Amino acid sequence: MSVSYKDYYKLLGVERTTKTEDISKAYKKLARKYHPDLNPGDKQAEEKFKEINEAHEVLKDPEKRKLYDQLGPNWQHGQQFQGEPGFENVHFTFGGKSFDGSGFSDFFETLFGGAGGAQFGGSHGGQSAGRGAQFGPDPFGGFSSRPRRGRDVEAELPLTLEEVQKGGGRTVSIQGQQSPKTLEVNVPSGIREGAKLRLSGQGDPAPGGAAGDLFLRVRYLPHAVFKVDGENLQCDLALAPWEAVLGAKVEVPTLEGHVEMQIPAGSSSGRKFRLRGKGMGATGKRGDLLARVMIKAPAELSDAERELWQKLAETSAFQARV
Repeated sequence: MSVSYKDYYKLLGVERTTKTEDISKAYKKLARKYHPDLNPGDKQAEEKFKEINEAHEVLKDPEKRKLYDQLGPNWQHGQQFQGEPGFENVHFTFGGKSFDGSGFSDFFETLFGGAGGAQFGGSHGGQSAGRGAQFGPDPFGGFSSRPRRGRDVEAELPLTLEEVQKGGGRTVSIQGQQSPKTLEVNVPSGIREGAKLRLSGQGDPAPGGAAGDLFLRVRYLPHAVFKVDGENLQCDLALAPWEAVLGAKVEVPTLEGHVEMQIPAGSSSGRKFRLRGKGMGATGKRGDLLARVMIKAPAELSDAERELWQKLAETSAFQARV
């Protein structure tokens, strides 16, 4: 089978010398342009989106990028690949992961391995494995293939914000290929949403080979009080009208419990107060909590209260809409 070379740098519109962070910026710009949600029914945009995802998957990772750069565009012409120092026993596997329902290209899977993965480095039968790994029809003239590796599996790990901040051990149940299994996982305190925890050897098994890995992707559960904005938290702080006018010492909720804050006199709705270090993130690197003032008016009034409010309205020179 003939497999065409893919120029990942050209796909992202960057140079081979471009820094990783600039490659990610170029990818994000293109991903917004070609995202299927913004181009419904556009097959060309969908295909372009898959290509730039694949290119970013390789170029964002220093080891995969180094391997890709060393092979170059003549890889399919039977060239020999001599692994450089640091590539001994490197094992890349992606399990044919998909973007919107379809897998990586044949070029990607030939180069880095599909469900069985591809191995580079080490030794086999007394000869250097750096001479190239075998991918079915031996494109590098290498040695015989090793036992296949099981497929990597990805699952979601939903966590409350309190669990994220506390961190520590968690018990998770996973529906495996054979039967459900219960695993223990250590969640680092302050872990970001979207981060992945790797459990080696807990993926799908392979006949005669090692099992793949399990990747748990962190998802923050919705919170009744807080909204997450990067490493910061946001919440609304309800104040009675007289508290906002006269100032008051009030309790503000945080993930670790309530703390007292002095609200200055004359605080209008929408004003935000910052509690430093009460947001998300690891200890010592946490974001802030932004508490937004929301003045809450009483829904029902007694006759005495109504009389006082009426007297205030007649006496005060304050005009809200000036």
